[in-house]
Amino acid sequence: MTTPDPWSVLIIDDEPDIREVTSMTLMDDGYRVETAADGIEGLDRLEAFGPQIVITDIRMPGMDGLQVLEAVKQRSADTEVIVATAFGEMETAIRALQLDASDFITKPIHTDAMMVALQRARQRYTTRQQIKDYTRHLEKGLDRTTRQLEETVAYQDRLIESSMDGICGCDADGRVVTFNRSMEKMVGVDRAHVIGKLGMDHFFNPDDYQTLQSDLAAPGHGGSNRLMLYETNLLDRHRHPVPVQLSASVLMENGTRAGLVCFFRDLRRIHRLQQEMADQARLLHQDKMMSLGRLAASVAHEINNPLAGILNYIRLMLRTFKKGPLPAHTQQQFTDYLALVETETDRCSKIVSSLLTFSRKSPVSMQPVAMDDVVARSTVLARHRLELGNITLALETTEGLPTIVGDANQLQQCLLNLIFNAIDAMPGGGTLTLKSAVETDPPSVVVAVTDTGHGIDKKDMGHLFEPFFTTKEEGYGIGLGLSTTYGIIERHGGRLTVDSQPGQGTTFTIRLPLPSASPNKIKENRQLS
Repeated sequence: MTTPDPWSVLIIDDEPDIREVTSMTLMDDGYRVETAADGIEGLDRLEAFGPQIVITDIRMPGMDGLQVLEAVKQRSADTEVIVATAFGEMETAIRALQLDASDFITKPIHTDAMMVALQRARQRYTTRQQIKDYTRHLEKGLDRTTRQLEETVAYQDRLIESSMDGICGCDADGRVVTFNRSMEKMVGVDRAHVIGKLGMDHFFNPDDYQTLQSDLAAPGHGGSNRLMLYETNLLDRHRHPVPVQLSASVLMENGTRAGLVCFFRDLRRIHRLQQEMADQARLLHQDKMMSLGRLAASVAHEINNPLAGILNYIRLMLRTFKKGPLPAHTQQQFTDYLALVETETDRCSKIVSSLLTFSRKSPVSMQPVAMDDVVARSTVLARHRLELGNITLALETTEGLPTIVGDANQLQQCLLNLIFNAIDAMPGGGTLTLKSAVETDPPSVVVAVTDTGHGIDKKDMGHLFEPFFTTKEEGYGIGLGLSTTYGIIERHGGRLTVDSQPGQGTTFTIRLPLPSASPNKIKENRQLS
């Protein structure tokens, strides 16, 4: 088998800048590169270009990256696919690996990480071709006697030894005749103690092995006598379970079962990623609770004033009642008092409701969201902090913004993160401008937060959305606010951008797509200036 020279890569991403920069980087490194703006165009280019490797974004309009991955594997199973995900989308990345993606890289894409992923994809592509050559060699050998098959399989060549996946083959009696280096590492058993001595059932729990044999014979997992992307557990030398993804094929000779070849992919890395995802969720909630703590004192003060007024009016009315029947002029006065009590009570209710909505730990719920309400609740919660910081709030919002589809709680967390960062950037006071509007190309709702603070150094701009990166002093954040915001907006199919000049302030802009924007409605709203 010859190695492709040069290697060809197809980049599928709906953002022109990412396509251009990534393709230039790869061409400078010797790759043949073509690009596509969406999944449909990408599949057309797949047929015409025939790349060995595809790099696809997960979040794209129309056909998303997981659908592209499945379509690529259906059309060209040997093509390696690398998916690009936003930070915090570990569940999507794990799903991509389960669908046989070779690797994933997080956005914004860093060149070093991309090159490592490409090297892994190249190695995996080469190994697949070597395994196909070896399988063809085995199938030809099935015309010989079973003894010749054992001798041929027992003679391990370096093609099998170079495989990243574990390869185990057995004869018609179930005795192991092939056991490569990756299998040795996976289960911790030397092949000298396995080949010709143990059956494949030795590496399975009896119930799991019986289920595997039943599913192998059934047509539901890749066809009769075949298994594809089948998940089960091996047993290592200590009889501990090793989660694996299995692909297997029965070897036939003259219509009779003559052996079995299995390819095992170790899933322990995926399971570690799942644990990391759970840990990440806890960290994100921790960051949210830190923000909630920063709000607590402000909200307490904000509620205390109207409550004091309510209490005073109620005490005044009680004293008056004790003096006897109310004269006519006092009745009107009481009506005015009760109107004030109602107004102040409603004010307290809105503050508490906004705080509860923000603090609630709930699963992601994608529903119609009125961004007007999100902006209003965020300003209610942030108002007192703005006053304490001697910061003027300037609202330049468009009323009646179109409804988007998203998680209102997460979007409010994003907006509050940006508002708090803006407040922190103006320790001596200033002006915070909150703008909202609608853009037509593409149709989207836009919310921008602008401060008149110290701005962001150029050396920090490229790291702003990286997890755990922070320019704040210790104790004022763990560096997850912006990366969390970036990930949430990406998962909503939107974009988060930043514009800043040192000493001249900073603007963070959120753009969220309209699922079914009305052109007439959009024209009625002004553009964000």
